[in-house]
Amino acid sequence: MGDMEAMRKKLYYEDFTTGQQLRSKSSYTISRENAIAFAREYDPQPQHMDEHEAQGTTFGNLVVSGWQTAAVSMRLKEQTGLYDVSGGLIGVGIENIRWPRPTLPGDSLHVVVTVLEKRLSKSQSGKGIIRYKVETFNQRDELAMEMTTTVIVPAPPEGQH
Repeated sequence: MGDMEAMRKKLYYEDFTTGQQLRSKSSYTISRENAIAFAREYDPQPQHMDEHEAQGTTFGNLVVSGWQTAAVSMRLKEQTGLYDVSGGLIGVGIENIRWPRPTLPGDSLHVVVTVLEKRLSKSQSGKGIIRYKVETFNQRDELAMEMTTTVIVPAPPEGQH
């Protein structure tokens, strides 16, 4: 574990508040080459792999796979501090995911995580449930992806962390 990781404060259920926003500290630019390589490996559709073939698609030009946008968003979420939860987050599920506009090769993405609600678990003592929204924006602050996720986090008895 690096020095920065050791210095980070470990978070618990009580450290999150409804409406709280966490932002990635930097952005991530998806190059044309990276977009094509990802598509060849994971989402081999014409609009993601070849400019000429992409002209005949709904988009009319090369676009980044939505799944690559989601993967980059996961990477950027790490920069928000959300993953600093003691013992790690346990994902329960994603309620929805949508891509209101395509990500284009060369776009620089950043994320904003907003805590929507939180509650103590009724079935697991010492655990809290947090539901949050992840919004992924491009360099023009246009919404490229949005998803709602639920996670389980530790909730130690009051005053024990």
